[in-house]
Amino acid sequence: MLYQIRHKTTFSYEEVVSVSHHVLHLAPRRHPQQTCFESETIVDPAPAVDSVGEDYFGNPIQHLTVQKPHKQFVVDAHSRVEVRPAAEPLALEQSVPWEAVREQLAAYDALDVYELVFESPYVVGNTDVYEYALQSFWPGRPILAATMDLTSRIFREFQYRGGVSDVSTPVGEVFAMRQGVCQDFAHLMIAALRSLGLAARYVSGYLLTRPPEGKEKLIGSDASHAWVSVYAGDLGWVDFDPTNNVIPGVDHITFAWGRDYGDVSPINGFIVGGGAHQVTVAVDVSPQSNG
Repeated sequence: MLYQIRHKTTFSYEEVVSVSHHVLHLAPRRHPQQTCFESETIVDPAPAVDSVGEDYFGNPIQHLTVQKPHKQFVVDAHSRVEVRPAAEPLALEQSVPWEAVREQLAAYDALDVYELVFESPYVVGNTDVYEYALQSFWPGRPILAATMDLTSRIFREFQYRGGVSDVSTPVGEVFAMRQGVCQDFAHLMIAALRSLGLAARYVSGYLLTRPPEGKEKLIGSDASHAWVSVYAGDLGWVDFDPTNNVIPGVDHITFAWGRDYGDVSPINGFIVGGGAHQVTVAVDVSPQSNG
């Protein structure tokens, strides 16, 4: 599936901003099932410093410094990316027992995997989350079957509801409320997996949404999305989406992954001045013809 993606963010300030520094994760990540053909970011006011590279996790990253006084800051990112289906479906019940993966991780010498076993700033679990995870991960159960079961339980038992949390809402509070949005469910699921000694990472990207039958898709109505990837031994990293109870496929476009939302926020940074401000975000994910 070929996509054209636009992510436009507008910051409006009550007072003048004299200087601002920003870190952007707005370019699609390349991986075996995804290829980025084009990626461009238009910034207004134009930055005095504009550099691109990769962050610690290998995600595309862009650093900006705006030195021109401004009361509005606009970041308009455009990408063209192809997502391909997996070569073959996952055999969930044929995967290795989850304890075997935990034992492998305990003796693992690759820091890029083992470091994702531990708590991170936005992913701090508790006893309740651990006991909740154990209901899916009984002794000897295949790791992918157990993770799919955990995915389905979060989907069934937690209500998707905006406005009751933000990305910094503690996992324990989300668990107690039994409601939240995709970032909350991803953080909760990662906390559950890590509580068992498994490695899990936060994946940020977009999800193709379809309007109701007979209705046109509204411009700017899409949004960023979040899901989870678990390390499954010889199978490597496998993605799960607890918000939608699916294993991500061609409808999921990956932009970045890390320990939690804090590592992959689309736009982060700091400003001098500005006072109170408002942020508006418009996202469009449009399938394109391969011809």
